[in-house]
Amino acid sequence: MLDRLRPLAQACDLTIAAELHRPVAVVGAGAITRLAHLPAYRAAGLPVLGICDLDVARAEAVRAEFDLPRTYTLEQILADDEIEVVDVAVFPEAQPAIVQALLAAGKHVLAQKPLAVSSGLGAQLVAQAQAAQRSLVVNQQMRYGEGMAAARAIVEAGWIGEVTAVTIDVSIITDWSAWPWLVKSPKLDLMYHSIHYFDTVRSFLGTPDSVYCVAGRRPGQLAVGETRTTTTMTFASGARALVNVNHENITGDQWATLRIDGSAGSIRGTIGLLYDYPHGRPDTLEFNSSVLPTDGWLAYPVSTRWIPDAFAGPMRALLLEIAGAGAAPTTASDALQTLRVVEAGYASIASGSVQVLDRQASTAAAQACGAAPM
Repeated sequence: MLDRLRPLAQACDLTIAAELHRPVAVVGAGAITRLAHLPAYRAAGLPVLGICDLDVARAEAVRAEFDLPRTYTLEQILADDEIEVVDVAVFPEAQPAIVQALLAAGKHVLAQKPLAVSSGLGAQLVAQAQAAQRSLVVNQQMRYGEGMAAARAIVEAGWIGEVTAVTIDVSIITDWSAWPWLVKSPKLDLMYHSIHYFDTVRSFLGTPDSVYCVAGRRPGQLAVGETRTTTTMTFASGARALVNVNHENITGDQWATLRIDGSAGSIRGTIGLLYDYPHGRPDTLEFNSSVLPTDGWLAYPVSTRWIPDAFAGPMRALLLEIAGAGAAPTTASDALQTLRVVEAGYASIASGSVQVLDRQASTAAAQACGAAPM
């Protein structure tokens, strides 16, 4: 059985081979850069030339912490021909203009999720990257977490047959005060949290045909936006997905679970990061298959964490794309489809009705960007 599990470990590999390394700069010196981006790149041995931030003192502190060669201004990054790849980790509203400037300067870009605050603006970024012949990849790093990558490898191996349902159920307490800009945002869970789950669902089932979402808040909560959402999705295959999220669990019995059901078995597990954010713990994962067969539930030994380990995944995928190994799983044209699912969720909340996604429009847009829609 151990031999049968070996391909799963290979599918979870986040090693960035030395021949893929290219000079990298980082824009944004916030908490996620310190906790995730730079620790992941340091562990991978990726050369980071420097960092910039509007807060020069903060950039210098991060530079010193990670022993980076220098701090930059954005203008210096744009003008430096040695820098080939730029990781952008800034507020969503600020990201598009920075990405546009970087693409115009001939840089390959790793952008934060969401790609943009609207799919229209996101589509402009995708089109600009294509016109510049530069790679633009989005940091939807949940896809690269070891638990999710192993689950996807199990599905792709056919061990649970045809996927019929994906269920993500999260009930936690989130301290929004760590992100003052998020506290004030009228859009919260779907755009900045559940977007991870929507992207993960798409990695298993593709883009849904329809989306229905309801949302709510806890009386007296700090955040302005929605903190409780329930989203259902239907797919052309007949499969369905449920994403149920509560950020206001004040009773201490928190959970974050994933289940994938198929015609020949199931996968179940936990999303470890959410049990002690931001430190977290490794995901748990086990599967039951009549194809192998497993004789009950068989555990896969997840050993790495979403933060920081999975953050090497999008960068690795970007570098592989630059090297000609094919489009990254979360290339911008694909991430644009996830953003459209998020927008359908908000439209459903506002209207109280099911939103039917225009698959023909999505297909045409993806093909125009040189990618096949999922």
